[in-house]
Amino acid sequence: MKRLDKYIIGKFLGTFIFSIVLIMSIAVIFDLTEKLDNFFENQVSVREIIMDYYLNFIPYYMNMFSPLFIFISVIFFTSKLAGDSEIIAILASGVSYHRFMWPYFLSALLLFVFSFWMTGYVIPPASEKMLTFQDKYILHFSRENARNVQMEVEPGTILYIESFQKRTNLGYRASLEHFDGKKLTMRITADRIHYDSAFNWHFDKYVRRDFDGMRETLTRGNRLDTIIPVLPKELFYTAENAQMMANPELKQYIETQRKRGSGNVQAFETEWWKRWASPIGAFIMTLLGVTMSSKKVRGGMGKNLGVGLTLSALYILFSTVSTTFSVNGVLSPFMSVWLPNFLFLAIGIVLYIRVSR
Repeated sequence: MKRLDKYIIGKFLGTFIFSIVLIMSIAVIFDLTEKLDNFFENQVSVREIIMDYYLNFIPYYMNMFSPLFIFISVIFFTSKLAGDSEIIAILASGVSYHRFMWPYFLSALLLFVFSFWMTGYVIPPASEKMLTFQDKYILHFSRENARNVQMEVEPGTILYIESFQKRTNLGYRASLEHFDGKKLTMRITADRIHYDSAFNWHFDKYVRRDFDGMRETLTRGNRLDTIIPVLPKELFYTAENAQMMANPELKQYIETQRKRGSGNVQAFETEWWKRWASPIGAFIMTLLGVTMSSKKVRGGMGKNLGVGLTLSALYILFSTVSTTFSVNGVLSPFMSVWLPNFLFLAIGIVLYIRVSR
């Protein structure tokens, strides 16, 4: 690394850290002001507020808006370099524009590694603690009971439980149905269902019906033991749980649901691809920021910052809206997540070719 590289990397990372600390400080103050009444009403201790909420609140939102912070940081200090004619001096000394970009992308690589680590391994447990705190003290919502759970536990096998208690591992008014294609071959209904261990479930006061063409065999009993490849915690999984899973757990859950033949995994697949696409955004936002602000223009830094804020806001908006295409089945999770990156990368490449000439 030469002195030029150290100078630009220092400017890049220094501006990024300064901007993210400034914005998150303001965000914490506004959030605290909004939730202060809830904290007093529920008599939440200062330790819980800091350790269980804000220490998890900060990394969650910091990572969410990191592409915006990267973009603003690059435009801010690069516009200043251009305004002070430093970039003109660098290029006039024989440094090519491609070589000038090297320390920018090295900085983006460091931010990519940091963001990927945060997204896949730090933020999921932080999100779980933060959301649990919100449910307990702000939303007053309990995750101890699940209602009207219906899921495909294996291809052709449907489990339904009207209500289930996490604390006791006990469910009420349950049914288990086996299908051969579209034909129902067996149905078990029971007043209660209880989870034991190692996928062992017990039906209490059950009725079993076996269908063979037009014939039906009816069996009743007080207890029926069976193997159902489902854990109680899976009955409580919603789209919100995707962001609480670390990368290995999330990948394993997606693979398990695919083996079961379940089609309701779009939210989890979307979250999986977001954990790759979002860190890659560091490179795209860096490319856009440098190409937009490395040329000295009339209007100075203010014009570049205005355009940069608009473009970064469009990127975040497009990234948010495109994920709904996956939920509605219009696009695959991969395409819905990566489409904004592909579009803005194309814009960045066009700008880079024009500026480098």
